[in-house]
Amino acid sequence: MRTHGYQSYYEDELLDASPLKLVLMLYRGALDAIASARRHLRQGDIRARSRAISKSMAIVTKLSLSLDARIGGDLSSNLAALYGYVIRLLMQANFEQREKPLEEAEQLLSTLLEGWTDCLTEEIASRRAEREQCIARDAPEPVSCAY
Repeated sequence: MRTHGYQSYYEDELLDASPLKLVLMLYRGALDAIASARRHLRQGDIRARSRAISKSMAIVTKLSLSLDARIGGDLSSNLAALYGYVIRLLMQANFEQREKPLEEAEQLLSTLLEGWTDCLTEEIASRRAEREQCIARDAPEPVSCAY
């Protein structure tokens, strides 16, 4: 039995999410973890910083593993290289205990998130247009009382 409404909402959102929405959720999770890592770095909390960086690395790794080179071609290859670079930045930030690599990783993932968000916006607009066309096709002929 679920006791937390937020947990229930989040689980429902995950179950109902399209693949594109799941990608956006992963990016947001990685960015939230990086923001936490930066905050913990400034506070000097080594354990919490390491946990947050590990979480962001796990998410970026998941994004990388979800790529399909057969379908994505060069885009998948480029994203895989970029994800590898982000993971190296996160490892560097953890090892050197510096914020600069975290900033760069955050910028890169934020830029990618913007691109994926644009894709979702286009997908929603396309679905809406298709739905409106279906409704227009199936709509009954207007009735006129004029003779």
